[in-house]
Amino acid sequence: MEKRGMNERIQALRELSVSTQPHIDMERAKSETETYKKYEGQLSVPELRGQVLYDYFASKTLYIGDGELIVGEKGDSPQASPTFPELCCHTVEDMHVMNDRELINFTVQEEDFTVQEEVMIPYWDKRCIRNKILRQMTPEWKKAYECGIFTEFMEQRGPGHTVGSFKIYEKGFLDYKADIQAAIDELDFLNDKEALDKKNELEGMKIACDAIMVLGERYAAYARELAEKETDEKRKEELLQIAANCDVVPAHRPQTYWQAIQMYWFVHLGVTSELNPWDAYSPGRLDQHLNPFYEKDVEDGILDDEKALELLECLWVKFNNQPAPPKVGITLKESSTYTDFANLNTGGITPDGENGVNNVSYLILDCMDEMRLLQPSSNVQISKKTPQKFLKRACEISRKGWGQPAFYNTDAIIQELMNAGKTLEDARRGGTSGCVETGAFGNEAYILTGYFNIPKIFELTLNNGYDKMSDQQLGLELGYATDFKTYEELYDAFKKQMQYFIDIKIKGSNVIEKIYAEEMPVPFLSIITNDCISKGKDYNGGGARYNTKYLQGVGIGTITDCLVAVKYNVFDKKTFTMEELMQALDDNFEGHERILNLVRNKTPKYGNDDDYADDIMKDVFEFYRSQVTGRPNMLGGMYRINMLPTTCHVYFGDVMMASPNGRLAHKPVSEGISPEKGADVNGPTAVVKSCAKMDHLQTGGTLLNQKFTPSVVAGEEGLNQMANLIRTYFTMDGHHIQFNVIDKETLIKAQQNPEEYKDLIVRVAGYSDHFRNLSKALQDEIIERTEQSFN
Repeated sequence: MEKRGMNERIQALRELSVSTQPHIDMERAKSETETYKKYEGQLSVPELRGQVLYDYFASKTLYIGDGELIVGEKGDSPQASPTFPELCCHTVEDMHVMNDRELINFTVQEEDFTVQEEVMIPYWDKRCIRNKILRQMTPEWKKAYECGIFTEFMEQRGPGHTVGSFKIYEKGFLDYKADIQAAIDELDFLNDKEALDKKNELEGMKIACDAIMVLGERYAAYARELAEKETDEKRKEELLQIAANCDVVPAHRPQTYWQAIQMYWFVHLGVTSELNPWDAYSPGRLDQHLNPFYEKDVEDGILDDEKALELLECLWVKFNNQPAPPKVGITLKESSTYTDFANLNTGGITPDGENGVNNVSYLILDCMDEMRLLQPSSNVQISKKTPQKFLKRACEISRKGWGQPAFYNTDAIIQELMNAGKTLEDARRGGTSGCVETGAFGNEAYILTGYFNIPKIFELTLNNGYDKMSDQQLGLELGYATDFKTYEELYDAFKKQMQYFIDIKIKGSNVIEKIYAEEMPVPFLSIITNDCISKGKDYNGGGARYNTKYLQGVGIGTITDCLVAVKYNVFDKKTFTMEELMQALDDNFEGHERILNLVRNKTPKYGNDDDYADDIMKDVFEFYRSQVTGRPNMLGGMYRINMLPTTCHVYFGDVMMASPNGRLAHKPVSEGISPEKGADVNGPTAVVKSCAKMDHLQTGGTLLNQKFTPSVVAGEEGLNQMANLIRTYFTMDGHHIQFNVIDKETLIKAQQNPEEYKDLIVRVAGYSDHFRNLSKALQDEIIERTEQSFN
């Protein structure tokens, strides 16, 4: 195991974080069950949810590891994963699967199987949100879901994708409690028919304030208790300082850089312990939040860069200690990783439009570089005002080949947010979280609802709505491939099928949204999201200033090349007939080498700056966008699209037959907005030109992967070319780009000898992961991505 981190303390903390096996921790589930049994029916739903958090934080096992400077774990120790039976009550078989599976497994203690069987399942099985969702879904929704037309983010996890703002550092929770009481005092029970609902929500928030403060008080007392027993004077002093920090935060606003980091971490634990949101909470523009504390502490002589970096590295370990809660079934397939998608934004611009890079920005890059951890997922925001020095430093780290940082276009993000109705000020304070998704930090609930399998819709279109994989009628009966006399007729049928399934998905999402709003409020998250207190409304119930739902389109490269293959070969050039193509697809191209060669090697492809293909990509994208964007959701906001897959492109390919572009049955579809593997043969500049023909500014984020061998980006020239490619793409309004810098041979060796490549990290989608933790199908997909060159 390589030693990473600035000093022995950090190296030891990092080593513990990366070498500890993730495990299930039942403490939260047991505490919650007791709270429900005691209070359900006596407290309103928001108060009950606040009480769940309070009781857990008042009794949970505390952990302060050797040498830690930032304290707090979601479970009993590093790599502990609490369960959330109110959302998804796992079966005993699920628990065995989590424990036994080869990849992304969680150790389960023998007694925990018993607790699950005898306590959790009898109480939670019928009342958990997952069961309530599935009971409310239509047969059409269930069939489409089971066959891989779309996924559902909230089937096992709560609404997530929210990000910290300046708000966290401006007030303590005593101040919030006073704000909440003032809001209660102003309620108008004479004229406001929602006054009682608002009061219940605000009372729940008050209990949640007490919850986070009791955690801080307990950590202060525990640190003092450890200090009394400590024989090492230096460590005793550190423990007493930790205690002093916890006396201040979270009850009061932070006064120092160290306290500001600890304040964020307590808030992070509050959000992720309350409900298990997908994705985890993110710190947003951490460099801008911390810089005022950094500057003051440096001026006061209590902080230097070495100490500031050490505290950041302690925070990085804390992020990495929190595996994503265990997933099973389709939810695991759409995101099979321990990564919980906390995403930091560094650089960009300030709220008044100036260059946002500061001293802490460079410290964060150094931290990222030294720690080389999967979490947090770190990105850099690049605007026209970003200094070239900062961009090149980020490229230097990226070309080391472990997938971070990703690069985002600040100017595009601001325009995307304004196009979605945000004010300029709120847009400038926003950025990205999760994989690539845009939001107005601290002001917006922007919730991903699921992935949408666009290439599968075309497969159904060719077969009169019939799904050959599951052997059932799924879609509309609009005719077979051979019935369509023109490309336009076929494309029209494809659009009708897409519209049909988008309607099914959004109807279901609207019901799910309502269930969460009424039955699973998040009073703690609501405290720190702007406008929830003043509205007296929950984050899950429309309390945020902006309320957006995203539907993520997957496989744009695959669907483009499929449509191109049919239009070019069947209708334009007549190189083969539709009957011949359909037979080739049924036979997985075996015995149809001529057709396979034509569609793979003699047909225009997306990703080469070829308008024949790229115009079709634009058609599909525009239609998909027109069918989703602008639809009202249940919380007063609207639906929008983004284009990303996490690991869902592997699952979506697995439920498909062979495709007209030469993709074989069960193979992954394309990921993000990247071209199909091997299709992009004209170099990276052609790729970004093709991708830029999509209107990124009408999305909430797009994801572009590029792969280089190390020699291509070596030296000063390689660094400059990498930086120039990013600037070029962003000048064309591209949203995001990220890199794998590794050669195919290394990946093949790592696949064959995983024990020898334990530390190998690669970029998957909007996150990085250990190559050995990926399924073989996903490893193969990364191996097969086109290796680009600037020549």
